[in-house]
Amino acid sequence: MYPGPHTRPLWAALLVFVLLLSACGGGKKTQPSQASASNIAVIGDQQGATPFIRFVQLRGDNLALLTAVHYAIAPKPGSVSKPVDVSFDAGALIRRGNLVAASGTLNLPVFGLYSGYANHLAMDFRFQDGSTRSLPLDITTAAYADPNGIYDHPTIVKARAAGSELGFDFFAIKSGYGTPVVIDTDGEIRWVGTGVANSGSAAFRDNGFVVGDPNSLKLTRLELDGTTIENSLVSSTYTTFHHNIDPGKLGLLAELNAVTGGVANIESTLVEIADSGTIIKDWNLAALLASYMQSQGDDPGTFVRPGADWFHMNAATYDPRDNSLIVSSRENFVIKIDYMTGEIIWILGDPTKYWYSFPSLRAKALNLQAGGLYPIGQHGVSITSDGLLMLFNNGAASFNQPAGAPAGEPRAYSAVVAYAIDPVSRSAQEVWRFDYGQSISSLICSSAYEAPGKSLLVDYAYTVNGTQARLVGLDASHAVVFDFQYPSPTMCGSAWNSLPVPFDSMWFH
Repeated sequence: MYPGPHTRPLWAALLVFVLLLSACGGGKKTQPSQASASNIAVIGDQQGATPFIRFVQLRGDNLALLTAVHYAIAPKPGSVSKPVDVSFDAGALIRRGNLVAASGTLNLPVFGLYSGYANHLAMDFRFQDGSTRSLPLDITTAAYADPNGIYDHPTIVKARAAGSELGFDFFAIKSGYGTPVVIDTDGEIRWVGTGVANSGSAAFRDNGFVVGDPNSLKLTRLELDGTTIENSLVSSTYTTFHHNIDPGKLGLLAELNAVTGGVANIESTLVEIADSGTIIKDWNLAALLASYMQSQGDDPGTFVRPGADWFHMNAATYDPRDNSLIVSSRENFVIKIDYMTGEIIWILGDPTKYWYSFPSLRAKALNLQAGGLYPIGQHGVSITSDGLLMLFNNGAASFNQPAGAPAGEPRAYSAVVAYAIDPVSRSAQEVWRFDYGQSISSLICSSAYEAPGKSLLVDYAYTVNGTQARLVGLDASHAVVFDFQYPSPTMCGSAWNSLPVPFDSMWFH
Protein backbone atom coordinates (compact mmCIF):
# COMPACT_ATOMS: atom_id res chain seq x y z
CA MET A 1 0.00 0.00 0.00
CA TYR A 2 1.45 3.33 -1.05
CA PRO A 3 0.99 6.44 1.10
CA GLY A 4 -1.91 8.72 0.39
CA PRO A 5 -1.57 12.36 -0.67
CA HIS A 6 -1.85 13.69 2.87
CA THR A 7 0.99 11.50 4.09
CA ARG A 8 3.46 11.96 1.22
CA PRO A 9 5.39 14.96 2.62
CA LEU A 10 6.06 13.12 5.91
CA TRP A 11 7.00 9.93 4.08
CA ALA A 12 9.36 11.81 1.79
CA ALA A 13 11.07 13.43 4.76
CA LEU A 14 11.50 10.07 6.48
CA LEU A 15 12.93 8.58 3.29
CA VAL A 16 15.49 11.36 2.99
CA PHE A 17 16.46 10.86 6.67
CA VAL A 18 16.92 7.11 6.21
CA LEU A 19 19.03 7.66 3.12
CA LEU A 20 21.21 10.12 4.99
CA LEU A 21 21.68 7.66 7.85
CA SER A 22 22.60 4.94 5.39
CA ALA A 23 25.15 7.16 3.72
CA CYS A 24 26.71 7.91 7.13
CA GLY A 25 26.89 4.30 8.17
CA GLY A 26 23.81 4.42 10.30
CA GLY A 27 24.95 7.55 12.08
CA LYS A 28 28.23 6.04 13.27
CA LYS A 29 31.33 7.05 11.31
CA THR A 30 33.96 4.26 10.94
CA GLN A 31 37.59 5.43 11.21
CA PRO A 32 40.27 3.54 9.26
CA SER A 33 42.89 1.80 11.40
CA GLN A 34 46.29 3.43 11.75
CA ALA A 35 47.82 0.52 9.83
CA SER A 36 45.44 0.74 6.90
CA ALA A 37 45.90 4.51 6.72
CA SER A 38 49.67 4.29 6.82
CA ASN A 39 50.21 3.38 3.13
CA ILE A 40 53.68 2.24 4.16
CA ALA A 41 55.74 0.95 1.23
CA VAL A 42 59.31 -0.04 0.37
CA ILE A 43 61.02 2.64 -1.69
CA GLY A 44 64.51 1.11 -1.87
CA ASP A 45 67.25 -0.77 -0.08
CA GLN A 46 70.98 -0.41 0.40
CA GLN A 47 73.67 -2.96 1.18
CA GLY A 48 75.36 -2.62 4.54
CA ALA A 49 78.97 -3.23 5.51
CA THR A 50 78.81 -6.86 4.31
CA PRO A 51 76.33 -8.87 2.20
CA PHE A 52 74.69 -10.17 5.40
CA ILE A 53 73.42 -6.68 6.28
CA ARG A 54 70.90 -4.54 4.39
CA PHE A 55 69.02 -1.30 5.03
CA VAL A 56 65.44 -1.28 3.74
CA GLN A 57 64.02 2.20 3.08
CA LEU A 58 60.28 2.63 3.71
CA ARG A 59 57.94 5.61 3.53
CA GLY A 60 54.38 6.07 4.69
CA ASP A 61 51.87 8.05 6.73
CA ASN A 62 51.35 7.44 10.44
CA LEU A 63 54.93 6.31 11.05
CA ALA A 64 54.88 8.52 14.15
CA LEU A 65 52.27 6.07 15.49
CA LEU A 66 54.45 2.97 15.10
CA THR A 67 55.10 0.96 18.24
CA ALA A 68 57.16 -1.93 16.84
CA VAL A 69 58.62 -3.41 13.67
CA HIS A 70 59.34 -7.09 13.15
CA TYR A 71 60.94 -9.10 10.38
CA ALA A 72 61.70 -12.76 9.78
CA ILE A 73 64.00 -14.22 7.12
CA ALA A 74 62.74 -17.46 5.64
CA PRO A 75 65.26 -20.33 5.89
CA LYS A 76 66.58 -21.91 2.72
CA PRO A 77 64.76 -25.02 1.56
CA GLY A 78 66.08 -28.00 3.49
CA SER A 79 67.40 -25.84 6.33
CA VAL A 80 66.86 -27.05 9.89
CA SER A 81 67.79 -23.81 11.66
CA LYS A 82 64.98 -21.49 12.70
CA PRO A 83 64.37 -18.23 10.81
CA VAL A 84 66.30 -15.14 11.79
CA ASP A 85 63.63 -13.29 13.77
CA VAL A 86 64.16 -9.69 14.89
CA SER A 87 61.92 -7.05 16.48
CA PHE A 88 62.55 -3.37 17.18
CA ASP A 89 60.39 -1.18 19.33
CA ALA A 90 59.88 2.31 17.90
CA GLY A 91 62.01 3.92 20.59
CA ALA A 92 65.04 1.83 19.60
CA LEU A 93 64.61 2.81 15.94
CA ILE A 94 64.27 6.48 16.84
CA ARG A 95 67.37 6.43 19.08
CA ARG A 96 69.37 4.79 16.30
CA GLY A 97 68.20 7.39 13.79
CA ASN A 98 66.42 4.77 11.68
CA LEU A 99 62.90 6.11 12.20
CA VAL A 100 62.26 9.77 11.36
CA ALA A 101 58.57 10.32 12.00
CA ALA A 102 58.56 13.94 10.81
CA SER A 103 59.53 12.92 7.28
CA GLY A 104 57.61 9.65 7.35
CA THR A 105 60.71 7.56 6.66
CA LEU A 106 62.08 4.35 8.14
CA ASN A 107 65.52 2.96 7.33
CA LEU A 108 65.13 -0.56 8.69
CA PRO A 109 68.36 -2.46 9.41
CA VAL A 110 68.09 -6.09 8.35
CA PHE A 111 70.83 -8.53 9.32
CA GLY A 112 71.22 -12.30 9.22
CA LEU A 113 70.66 -12.56 5.47
CA TYR A 114 72.07 -15.40 3.42
CA SER A 115 74.77 -14.20 1.04
CA GLY A 116 74.48 -14.85 -2.68
CA TYR A 117 70.79 -15.69 -2.33
CA ALA A 118 67.28 -14.35 -2.94
CA ASN A 119 66.15 -13.91 0.67
CA HIS A 120 62.43 -13.77 1.42
CA LEU A 121 61.42 -11.47 4.27
CA ALA A 122 58.12 -11.04 6.06
CA MET A 123 57.90 -7.59 7.67
CA ASP A 124 55.22 -6.56 10.16
CA PHE A 125 54.45 -3.08 11.48
CA ARG A 126 52.42 -2.53 14.64
CA PHE A 127 50.69 0.76 15.45
CA GLN A 128 49.43 2.38 18.63
CA ASP A 129 45.84 1.27 18.07
CA GLY A 130 46.99 -2.35 17.91
CA SER A 131 46.51 -2.65 14.16
CA THR A 132 49.22 -4.26 12.05
CA ARG A 133 50.36 -4.16 8.48
CA SER A 134 52.44 -6.83 6.77
CA LEU A 135 54.75 -6.46 3.80
CA PRO A 136 56.68 -9.19 2.01
CA LEU A 137 60.06 -8.36 0.51
CA ASP A 138 62.66 -10.24 -1.50
CA ILE A 139 66.31 -9.20 -1.12
CA THR A 140 68.94 -10.70 -3.37
CA THR A 141 72.37 -10.40 -1.78
CA ALA A 142 75.85 -10.44 -3.21
CA ALA A 143 77.97 -13.53 -2.77
CA TYR A 144 80.47 -13.57 0.09
CA ALA A 145 83.86 -15.25 -0.10
CA ASP A 146 85.67 -15.49 3.21
CA PRO A 147 89.03 -13.79 2.56
CA ASN A 148 90.65 -16.33 4.87
CA GLY A 149 89.05 -19.32 3.13
CA ILE A 150 87.82 -20.69 6.47
CA TYR A 151 84.21 -20.08 7.43
CA ASP A 152 82.71 -20.68 3.99
CA HIS A 153 84.56 -24.00 3.72
CA PRO A 154 83.36 -26.15 6.62
CA THR A 155 83.69 -29.89 6.57
CA ILE A 156 80.33 -31.20 7.75
CA VAL A 157 81.34 -34.11 9.97
CA LYS A 158 77.70 -34.44 11.01
CA ALA A 159 74.83 -32.35 9.64
CA ARG A 160 71.94 -31.34 11.83
CA ALA A 161 68.96 -33.58 11.09
CA ALA A 162 65.41 -32.37 10.57
CA GLY A 163 63.42 -32.56 13.80
CA SER A 164 66.50 -32.56 16.04
CA GLU A 165 66.06 -30.75 19.35
CA LEU A 166 68.56 -28.02 20.10
CA GLY A 167 68.29 -24.92 22.28
CA PHE A 168 70.12 -22.67 19.82
CA ASP A 169 70.17 -22.17 16.07
CA PHE A 170 72.99 -19.65 15.68
CA PHE A 171 76.43 -19.24 17.23
CA ALA A 172 79.25 -16.72 17.09
CA ILE A 173 82.84 -17.79 16.56
CA LYS A 174 85.43 -15.43 18.03
CA SER A 175 87.96 -15.16 15.23
CA GLY A 176 91.61 -14.22 15.11
CA TYR A 177 91.10 -12.94 11.56
CA GLY A 178 88.41 -10.28 12.01
CA THR A 179 85.02 -9.76 13.61
CA PRO A 180 83.05 -12.58 15.18
CA VAL A 181 81.41 -14.80 12.55
CA VAL A 182 77.81 -15.90 13.12
CA ILE A 183 77.00 -19.37 11.77
CA ASP A 184 73.65 -21.17 11.75
CA THR A 185 73.31 -24.82 12.69
CA ASP A 186 73.23 -25.78 9.01
CA GLY A 187 76.77 -24.42 8.65
CA GLU A 188 75.76 -21.24 6.76
CA ILE A 189 77.47 -17.90 7.52
CA ARG A 190 74.77 -15.43 8.60
CA TRP A 191 76.78 -12.43 9.81
CA VAL A 192 80.22 -10.91 9.47
CA GLY A 193 81.01 -7.31 10.34
CA THR A 194 83.91 -4.94 9.86
CA GLY A 195 86.00 -2.73 12.11
CA VAL A 196 88.27 -5.09 14.07
CA ALA A 197 91.14 -7.32 12.98
CA ASN A 198 90.88 -9.80 15.85
CA SER A 199 87.85 -10.69 17.99
CA GLY A 200 89.40 -13.18 20.38
CA SER A 201 88.56 -10.92 23.33
CA ALA A 202 84.84 -10.44 22.71
CA ALA A 203 81.45 -10.69 24.38
CA PHE A 204 77.88 -10.59 23.06
CA ARG A 205 76.06 -7.94 25.06
CA ASP A 206 72.81 -6.00 24.48
CA ASN A 207 72.43 -7.38 20.93
CA GLY A 208 75.93 -6.49 19.80
CA PHE A 209 79.56 -7.50 20.17
CA VAL A 210 82.06 -5.79 22.46
CA VAL A 211 85.65 -6.46 21.35
CA GLY A 212 88.92 -5.67 23.11
CA ASP A 213 92.06 -4.95 21.09
CA PRO A 214 94.93 -7.43 21.68
CA ASN A 215 97.45 -4.66 20.96
CA SER A 216 96.00 -1.74 22.89
CA LEU A 217 93.24 -0.65 25.29
CA LYS A 218 90.77 0.10 22.48
CA LEU A 219 87.27 -1.27 23.05
CA THR A 220 85.00 -1.50 20.02
CA ARG A 221 81.27 -2.13 20.00
CA LEU A 222 80.07 -3.82 16.81
CA GLU A 223 76.38 -3.31 16.17
CA LEU A 224 74.64 -5.94 14.08
CA ASP A 225 73.71 -3.28 11.51
CA GLY A 226 77.43 -2.94 10.78
CA THR A 227 78.08 0.32 12.63
CA THR A 228 80.88 0.57 15.18
CA ILE A 229 81.52 2.62 18.31
CA GLU A 230 85.07 2.96 19.63
CA ASN A 231 86.11 3.69 23.18
CA SER A 232 89.34 3.23 25.08
CA LEU A 233 90.24 2.38 28.65
CA VAL A 234 92.09 5.22 30.30
CA SER A 235 94.80 3.67 32.43
CA SER A 236 98.49 4.06 33.18
CA THR A 237 98.61 0.47 34.48
CA TYR A 238 96.83 -1.73 31.95
CA THR A 239 98.30 -2.30 28.50
CA THR A 240 96.36 -4.80 26.32
CA PHE A 241 93.37 -7.14 26.27
CA HIS A 242 93.97 -10.88 26.16
CA HIS A 243 91.84 -14.03 26.19
CA ASN A 244 88.17 -13.67 27.07
CA ILE A 245 85.59 -11.05 27.92
CA ASP A 246 82.78 -12.49 30.06
CA PRO A 247 79.59 -11.16 31.69
CA GLY A 248 80.24 -9.58 35.10
CA LYS A 249 78.22 -8.24 37.99
CA LEU A 250 77.79 -4.71 36.66
CA GLY A 251 79.66 -4.76 33.38
CA LEU A 252 82.07 -7.06 31.58
CA LEU A 253 84.93 -9.08 33.03
CA ALA A 254 88.04 -8.55 30.92
CA GLU A 255 91.50 -10.04 31.24
CA LEU A 256 94.12 -7.32 30.86
CA ASN A 257 97.89 -7.28 30.92
CA ALA A 258 99.37 -4.67 33.21
CA VAL A 259 102.63 -3.07 34.27
CA THR A 260 103.11 -2.24 37.95
CA GLY A 261 106.29 -0.59 39.18
CA GLY A 262 107.97 -1.32 35.87
CA VAL A 263 107.23 -5.06 36.19
CA ALA A 264 104.82 -6.80 33.82
CA ASN A 265 101.83 -8.58 35.35
CA ILE A 266 101.28 -11.09 32.59
CA GLU A 267 97.76 -12.54 32.36
CA SER A 268 97.04 -12.29 36.09
CA THR A 269 94.75 -9.23 36.30
CA LEU A 270 90.96 -9.21 35.99
CA VAL A 271 89.08 -5.95 35.41
CA GLU A 272 85.35 -5.22 35.32
CA ILE A 273 84.60 -2.57 32.72
CA ALA A 274 81.59 -0.77 31.28
CA ASP A 275 80.94 -0.77 27.52
CA SER A 276 82.21 2.81 27.51
CA GLY A 277 85.61 1.66 28.79
CA THR A 278 85.07 2.94 32.32
CA ILE A 279 86.85 0.76 34.88
CA ILE A 280 84.43 -0.45 37.56
CA LYS A 281 86.66 -2.70 39.68
CA ASP A 282 89.82 -4.79 39.36
CA TRP A 283 91.50 -7.79 40.96
CA ASN A 284 95.27 -8.32 40.85
CA LEU A 285 95.56 -12.08 41.40
CA ALA A 286 99.33 -11.84 41.87
CA ALA A 287 98.92 -9.42 44.77
CA LEU A 288 95.91 -11.25 46.23
CA LEU A 289 97.60 -14.66 46.23
CA ALA A 290 100.95 -13.33 47.49
CA SER A 291 99.28 -11.49 50.36
CA TYR A 292 97.23 -14.53 51.35
CA MET A 293 100.16 -16.94 51.18
CA GLN A 294 102.32 -14.64 53.29
CA SER A 295 99.55 -14.30 55.88
CA GLN A 296 99.54 -18.08 56.25
CA GLY A 297 103.30 -18.36 56.60
CA ASP A 298 104.15 -19.41 53.03
CA ASP A 299 106.80 -17.76 50.87
CA PRO A 300 105.02 -16.92 47.58
CA GLY A 301 108.23 -15.96 45.80
CA THR A 302 108.59 -19.12 43.75
CA PHE A 303 104.87 -19.39 42.94
CA VAL A 304 103.81 -15.80 42.22
CA ARG A 305 106.34 -14.71 39.64
CA PRO A 306 105.57 -11.32 38.03
CA GLY A 307 107.25 -11.02 34.68
CA ALA A 308 106.49 -14.67 33.87
CA ASP A 309 103.29 -16.27 32.61
CA TRP A 310 102.84 -18.10 35.93
CA PHE A 311 99.02 -17.72 36.18
CA HIS A 312 97.68 -17.51 32.61
CA MET A 313 94.16 -16.24 33.28
CA ASN A 314 91.85 -17.12 30.40
CA ALA A 315 88.23 -16.80 31.62
CA ALA A 316 86.08 -15.66 34.54
CA THR A 317 82.44 -15.68 35.57
CA TYR A 318 80.38 -13.88 38.19
CA ASP A 319 78.38 -15.96 40.68
CA PRO A 320 75.44 -13.92 42.02
CA ARG A 321 74.56 -16.56 44.60
CA ASP A 322 77.37 -15.45 46.90
CA ASN A 323 78.70 -12.31 45.16
CA SER A 324 81.88 -13.97 43.99
CA LEU A 325 84.08 -14.51 40.95
CA ILE A 326 85.27 -17.83 39.53
CA VAL A 327 88.54 -17.37 37.67
CA SER A 328 90.36 -19.84 35.43
CA SER A 329 94.15 -20.06 35.76
CA ARG A 330 95.25 -22.43 33.03
CA GLU A 331 98.63 -22.99 34.69
CA ASN A 332 97.22 -23.88 38.09
CA PHE A 333 93.55 -24.20 39.01
CA VAL A 334 90.08 -22.70 39.08
CA ILE A 335 89.80 -20.27 41.98
CA LYS A 336 86.77 -18.61 43.59
CA ILE A 337 87.24 -15.22 45.25
CA ASP A 338 84.93 -12.79 47.00
CA TYR A 339 83.83 -10.02 44.63
CA MET A 340 84.28 -7.22 47.15
CA THR A 341 87.36 -8.28 49.13
CA GLY A 342 89.21 -10.73 46.88
CA GLU A 343 89.31 -13.27 49.71
CA ILE A 344 89.91 -16.80 48.47
CA ILE A 345 86.83 -19.00 48.96
CA TRP A 346 88.03 -22.22 47.35
CA ILE A 347 90.43 -23.72 44.81
CA LEU A 348 89.71 -26.62 42.45
CA GLY A 349 92.64 -28.07 40.54
CA ASP A 350 94.96 -30.95 39.86
CA PRO A 351 96.73 -31.79 43.18
CA THR A 352 99.76 -33.15 41.31
CA LYS A 353 100.66 -29.62 40.19
CA TYR A 354 103.12 -27.27 41.87
CA TRP A 355 100.49 -25.10 43.58
CA TYR A 356 99.40 -28.00 45.83
CA SER A 357 102.82 -28.12 47.49
CA PHE A 358 102.05 -24.85 49.33
CA PRO A 359 100.13 -25.47 52.60
CA SER A 360 98.25 -22.16 52.34
CA LEU A 361 96.84 -23.02 48.91
CA ARG A 362 96.25 -26.64 49.83
CA ALA A 363 94.09 -25.43 52.74
CA LYS A 364 91.67 -23.85 50.24
CA ALA A 365 91.52 -26.90 47.95
CA LEU A 366 88.29 -28.73 47.27
CA ASN A 367 88.37 -32.49 47.45
CA LEU A 368 87.06 -34.01 44.23
CA GLN A 369 85.02 -37.15 44.80
CA ALA A 370 86.43 -40.35 43.31
CA GLY A 371 85.92 -40.84 39.61
CA GLY A 372 85.86 -37.16 38.68
CA LEU A 373 88.25 -35.35 36.35
CA TYR A 374 90.17 -32.47 37.90
CA PRO A 375 90.31 -29.32 35.76
CA ILE A 376 93.56 -29.43 33.77
CA GLY A 377 94.46 -26.54 31.47
CA GLN A 378 90.77 -25.52 31.50
CA HIS A 379 89.00 -22.73 29.60
CA GLY A 380 85.51 -21.20 29.36
CA VAL A 381 84.30 -21.37 32.97
CA SER A 382 80.58 -20.68 33.48
CA ILE A 383 77.64 -21.52 35.73
CA THR A 384 74.88 -23.64 34.23
CA SER A 385 71.15 -23.05 34.61
CA ASP A 386 71.05 -25.62 37.41
CA GLY A 387 73.93 -24.04 39.30
CA LEU A 388 76.83 -26.28 38.29
CA LEU A 389 80.34 -25.10 37.52
CA MET A 390 80.97 -26.01 33.88
CA LEU A 391 84.24 -25.76 31.98
CA PHE A 392 86.12 -27.03 28.99
CA ASN A 393 88.64 -29.46 30.48
CA ASN A 394 91.53 -29.33 27.98
CA GLY A 395 93.79 -31.92 29.57
CA ALA A 396 97.12 -30.11 29.02
CA ALA A 397 99.67 -30.07 31.84
CA SER A 398 101.22 -26.74 32.86
CA PHE A 399 103.61 -25.05 30.45
CA ASN A 400 105.30 -22.45 32.68
CA GLN A 401 106.12 -23.92 36.08
CA PRO A 402 109.55 -23.29 37.61
CA ALA A 403 112.32 -25.64 36.52
CA GLY A 404 111.89 -28.95 38.29
CA ALA A 405 108.41 -28.12 39.65
CA PRO A 406 105.62 -30.62 38.89
CA ALA A 407 103.52 -29.65 35.86
CA GLY A 408 100.68 -32.00 36.74
CA GLU A 409 98.87 -34.79 34.98
CA PRO A 410 98.52 -34.69 31.18
CA ARG A 411 95.43 -36.19 29.58
CA ALA A 412 95.12 -37.60 26.06
CA TYR A 413 91.64 -36.20 25.42
CA SER A 414 89.52 -33.16 26.21
CA ALA A 415 86.14 -33.10 27.93
CA VAL A 416 83.35 -30.79 29.02
CA VAL A 417 82.77 -31.28 32.74
CA ALA A 418 80.17 -29.96 35.20
CA TYR A 419 80.74 -29.97 38.97
CA ALA A 420 78.54 -29.52 42.01
CA ILE A 421 80.46 -27.58 44.66
CA ASP A 422 79.81 -27.86 48.40
CA PRO A 423 81.78 -25.05 50.06
CA VAL A 424 80.83 -26.20 53.57
CA SER A 425 82.32 -29.68 53.23
CA ARG A 426 84.94 -28.28 50.82
CA SER A 427 84.11 -30.94 48.26
CA ALA A 428 83.36 -31.12 44.55
CA GLN A 429 81.48 -33.79 42.67
CA GLU A 430 81.57 -34.35 38.94
CA VAL A 431 77.90 -34.45 37.93
CA TRP A 432 78.40 -35.16 34.24
CA ARG A 433 80.97 -35.04 31.48
CA PHE A 434 81.02 -35.15 27.70
CA ASP A 435 84.27 -36.46 26.21
CA TYR A 436 83.14 -37.46 22.67
CA GLY A 437 84.31 -41.00 23.30
CA GLN A 438 87.74 -39.63 24.26
CA SER A 439 88.30 -39.07 20.55
CA ILE A 440 89.33 -35.39 20.48
CA SER A 441 92.20 -33.56 22.16
CA SER A 442 92.20 -29.77 22.17
CA LEU A 443 95.14 -28.87 24.39
CA ILE A 444 94.65 -25.10 24.46
CA CYS A 445 92.00 -22.43 23.84
CA SER A 446 88.43 -23.85 23.35
CA SER A 447 85.14 -23.40 25.23
CA ALA A 448 81.76 -24.89 26.14
CA TYR A 449 78.62 -22.87 26.92
CA GLU A 450 75.05 -23.77 27.75
CA ALA A 451 72.07 -22.67 25.67
CA PRO A 452 68.35 -22.78 26.59
CA GLY A 453 67.03 -26.26 27.29
CA LYS A 454 70.46 -27.37 28.53
CA SER A 455 71.85 -27.73 25.03
CA LEU A 456 75.58 -27.11 24.67
CA LEU A 457 77.88 -25.52 22.12
CA VAL A 458 81.37 -27.03 22.33
CA ASP A 459 84.35 -25.42 20.61
CA TYR A 460 87.42 -27.62 20.11
CA ALA A 461 89.74 -24.83 18.97
CA TYR A 462 92.99 -26.77 18.65
CA THR A 463 92.66 -30.19 17.05
CA VAL A 464 94.87 -32.18 14.67
CA ASN A 465 97.99 -30.46 16.07
CA GLY A 466 96.29 -27.09 15.87
CA THR A 467 95.43 -27.23 12.17
CA GLN A 468 91.67 -27.73 12.63
CA ALA A 469 88.83 -26.47 14.83
CA ARG A 470 85.61 -28.38 15.59
CA LEU A 471 82.27 -26.81 16.51
CA VAL A 472 79.86 -29.31 18.04
CA GLY A 473 76.24 -28.90 19.13
CA LEU A 474 74.85 -31.17 21.84
CA ASP A 475 71.23 -31.66 22.85
CA ALA A 476 70.07 -31.87 26.48
CA SER A 477 71.08 -35.54 26.68
CA HIS A 478 74.53 -34.67 25.25
CA ALA A 479 73.90 -36.43 21.95
CA VAL A 480 75.79 -34.83 19.05
CA VAL A 481 73.38 -32.83 16.86
CA PHE A 482 75.93 -31.27 14.51
CA ASP A 483 79.71 -31.32 14.07
CA PHE A 484 81.47 -28.81 11.81
CA GLN A 485 85.21 -28.74 11.13
CA TYR A 486 87.14 -25.64 9.99
CA PRO A 487 90.75 -25.18 8.90
CA SER A 488 92.88 -23.17 11.33
CA PRO A 489 95.92 -21.62 9.62
CA THR A 490 97.32 -20.26 12.90
CA MET A 491 97.16 -21.44 16.50
CA CYS A 492 93.53 -21.07 17.69
CA GLY A 493 93.00 -18.45 14.99
CA SER A 494 89.77 -19.81 13.54
CA ALA A 495 87.74 -20.48 16.69
CA TRP A 496 89.45 -19.50 19.91
CA ASN A 497 86.09 -19.43 21.72
CA SER A 498 82.45 -19.60 20.57
CA LEU A 499 79.03 -18.95 22.08
CA PRO A 500 75.34 -19.28 21.12
CA VAL A 501 73.63 -16.07 19.97
CA PRO A 502 69.83 -15.60 19.72
CA PHE A 503 69.38 -14.50 16.11
CA ASP A 504 66.09 -16.46 16.16
CA SER A 505 64.51 -14.32 18.91
CA MET A 506 66.09 -10.88 19.10
CA TRP A 507 64.35 -7.78 20.43
CA PHE A 508 65.82 -4.29 20.38
CA HIS A 509 64.32 -2.18 23.16
